[in-house]
Order: sequence, then C-alpha cells, then structure tokens
Amino acid sequence: MKRFYQGASVTGDGPFGVALDGKPLRTPARVALAVPSLALATAIADEWQAQGEKIDPRSLPLTGLANAAIDRVAADQVGFARRLATYGESELVAYRAEGPASLLAAQAAAWDGWVAWLAQRYDVGLNITTGIMHVAQPPATLARLQAAFAAFTPFHLAPLDPIVSITGSAVLALAVADGALEADAAYDIAHVDARWQEEHWGRDPLAEQAEATRRADLAAAVRFLRLLESVPV
Repeated sequence: MKRFYQGASVTGDGPFGVALDGKPLRTPARVALAVPSLALATAIADEWQAQGEKIDPRSLPLTGLANAAIDRVAADQVGFARRLATYGESELVAYRAEGPASLLAAQAAAWDGWVAWLAQRYDVGLNITTGIMHVAQPPATLARLQAAFAAFTPFHLAPLDPIVSITGSAVLALAVADGALEADAAYDIAHVDARWQEEHWGRDPLAEQAEATRRADLAAAVRFLRLLESVPV
C-alpha cells in the first residue's frame, strides 16, 4: 500500500490514540486504536511516521501487537491466558537431554537459574526430566502459572503470545514480563540446544535468516511490554 498520509500523531489523554493526518488509526476490525500508555502510543505513531513511500507491515510490529490486543485478545482474554499457561505442561526448562555431558552442562547453566527463579517468584517447582517423554508437572505449579497469566491485561497478553511461542517456555515469558529477563537473553536461553549444535556442526545460512526474524519478533514483543511498564499489570 502506498503511503496515504503526511504525518502521524498521538491523540487523547488516556487511553491514547494515534491519528494519521488527524484521522484516527483503526484496527483491522475497524476499531479505533487506543492503548493505555503514552510511551506506547508515541512509539506506534513513530512507526507510521517512519514509513517510506510504501507501507511495510513488517516494520509496524507494535501496531500489529496493539491490533491483536484489541481485536483478538480482548474478545477472549480468559481463553487466551489459559492457552499461554498450557505451555507450562511441557515447560522447556524442565526437559533435559540424555547426553552428551557438554549439552547437559549447557542446559543446566542456562536453565537451572530460571527454575530457581520460578520457585522464588511464584513459590512453585518443576519436575525435571531427561529425554522427550512427557512428565506431568505438579498441579499447584500449573494452577500458579494459570493464575499468573490470567492476571495480565489484553495489552500484556498480546506480546506474551510471541514470547511464549518463540521461547517455548511459560517460565521464561513470565520472567520477561517481570522485568527479570530481556529479549536477547531470553532467546539465547531458550535456544541453548541450537547453539550447542551450531558449535559442533556449524551454522546454516537459511537457519540464520529464520533466527533473525524470530529474534526481531521477540525483541518487538518485549519492547511492547516495556512501553506498558508505566501501566500497572
């Protein structure tokens, strides 16, 4: 789509909208886009202001997440939170390799601290296993994860969705939301197995391109959360 406007600006005094040449920016469902944080609204307006002669949707990640929060998540907030919490049933940091020793050591170094963080922050533990066979997590842990995600607003759940799916971890996503973990570190922790394989077998150029996209998506989601930090969860 060709650029059809001259300027983007923030409107309102909470919630905050974005206008293109004075006309309200709307979601795909034709709802006026309004967000709870001035910092987030300003960043969304900056995305639109930075567009060239043609609008590139990939360069509007904050807008996309706001659209998702308004059009999709708000319509089924409870179900959305429940779906994210189910990642805890097959929690990444609970599944360790059977070998070799160097991979086991890498996983322990990357993941043990976040198992401890979960215990300290939420007062629940994980059942740690080796191999790919499913191991049930304690009911109290699953209930606590469910409650943690249920406490978030749609504007927090929307970016948590890509964070959970890219990392494969409810624990790491909650650590990001809590401010205990940032985007690059979260990605590296979640992909310690891939790093280990690359060290032993080399990097794949196609895989590198896919990784760059996932890293960018994760970074945008974390930035969205940080721009909401002035608004209580």
